[in-house]
Amino acid sequence: MELLTDVGLPEEAKQIKREAREFAQEYIAPNAAEYFNSGKYPHELVDPAVEAGFVGKGISEEYGGRGTSLIEDIAVHEEFFRADAGLSMALLGRAFGASMIELFGTDEQKDRYLPPIPSGEEFSGGAISEPETGSDLTGMETAAERDGDEWIITGEKYWIGNGVDADWVVVYAKTGDGENPYENYSLIIVPTDVDGYDAEEIPAKMSMRASQQAHIVFDDCRVPTENLLGDEGEGFRMLTEFFNEGRISVAAHGVGLAAAAVEEAWAFVHDREEFGKTVSDFQSVQHDLADMRLEFESARAMTWRAARMAEADVDDASAWAAMAKVKATEVAAECAQTGVKLHGGRGILNDRRITRVYRDVRAPMIYEGVNDIQRDLIYKQSK
Repeated sequence: MELLTDVGLPEEAKQIKREAREFAQEYIAPNAAEYFNSGKYPHELVDPAVEAGFVGKGISEEYGGRGTSLIEDIAVHEEFFRADAGLSMALLGRAFGASMIELFGTDEQKDRYLPPIPSGEEFSGGAISEPETGSDLTGMETAAERDGDEWIITGEKYWIGNGVDADWVVVYAKTGDGENPYENYSLIIVPTDVDGYDAEEIPAKMSMRASQQAHIVFDDCRVPTENLLGDEGEGFRMLTEFFNEGRISVAAHGVGLAAAAVEEAWAFVHDREEFGKTVSDFQSVQHDLADMRLEFESARAMTWRAARMAEADVDDASAWAAMAKVKATEVAAECAQTGVKLHGGRGILNDRRITRVYRDVRAPMIYEGVNDIQRDLIYKQSK
């Protein structure tokens, strides 16, 4: 069964989609179980991903990347996440935060921080969520205060991708105390080797185990004021702009995971026999598979439509991004649930791909904004 065809997709997506599939089949899928079981970061796969042009792919050619469009990114993400979510997150996530620098940074910041990402020399992270605050961007407590020509950062961040091993992270911090909470936050580039930066890996995750998430403590962490990204007080606006495309990418994560669940379930029931006939001969099983296919196609169609709406910069692009994320990630969870059911007892064995998918689908419903918050955004944008 082949779900992720390129029929009907924009021409600009087809070549990179083929490249992504070849890479995923050669490097990601064969290593998925090993890295899931070990929970280790896939250092051995970084060089092949760099050579293939998938690390920092969105960074413009001027700085060593491919300058991929959102449409091209969706094509890559659905192929990678079908092969394995944890390895995909680890490899593609090496450039997290880089697009914010390209969008809002100075020429000096771009020259310093962007080229080492696609070359594989460095990798980055984005520090937004905190131990007690995830979706409330105006409730973050990590603060940065000016002291001469330095920012002094104090606070904690949690669930930060690459926070331990990254060379630098973009930190979302409170820099003001005005009446308008949306103007009190800024983005600051923080090298991870400065004094006052301490990070430890969050261990034993149930899903996406090959990716790295960290708990970071900033204890009077000092960085130059020139590390401010964009204008002071514009962090909320910049972050919400960044999230529009990010949420559509997360929708593609869901599409890839849903495809994996459907394919695994389809293969299993057509090979398994019960009561003297193939399990796929039972009408109830056929209906389950039909419903999975219906929901998958709906989610994929919405994801690609959201990408087109974002590239067209329509007024309600953020609503389309939210709708795509909610639909695709929740369809992935539903398909994984049904896939495990159709596997019977084998669906709870750790060595099964469907079991890894079942675990991995939980995360995309949370990161880039938990889905309940996306529903709030959808409602408000629909008025």
